[in-house]
Amino acid sequence: MGGHGILIAGIGNIFLGDDAFGVEVAQRLARQALPEGVQVVDFGIRGLDLAYALIGGYDAAILVDAMPRGGAPGTLYVVEPECDEPPEAMIEAHALDPARVLRLAAAMGEPVRRVLLVGCEPTPLTDADDLSMGLSTAVAAAVEEAIRLIFSLVDKLRAETRREEATGAATQ
Repeated sequence: MGGHGILIAGIGNIFLGDDAFGVEVAQRLARQALPEGVQVVDFGIRGLDLAYALIGGYDAAILVDAMPRGGAPGTLYVVEPECDEPPEAMIEAHALDPARVLRLAAAMGEPVRRVLLVGCEPTPLTDADDLSMGLSTAVAAAVEEAIRLIFSLVDKLRAETRREEATGAATQ
């Protein structure tokens, strides 16, 4: 793979309740001992910064975000996104969802080869919640489970990288 490790990217808006899931996970991960070569960054709503990071030479990236898919609030998902559509002509740097960020990164250069998205089903917002800070009870309870899940994904990604390097060295 030839990159320099794994990027864990927290995504979300802290002023939109459960949308802050990725930010909360990233902040907690940043306070923990991480394996060598793993970097955690809280990107918040800075989608353009994330797109540039994705072309920065990482072996892999794990994006962490709220992900409404119709499940029970707090449900965790792991998705390997496909992003073969062209980027939109107009870019709103503070409103890029992960799929748009990946398409933008692909248009800007050679993005990270392997991307996983760890998502959490948010609690649906009501009109009264429109600009609320803080995670709902169900999503807050999923944060520690998400951290364990991310560490297991990091282990798998690192093992894949070692296998690829060993296979590449053996064929040379």
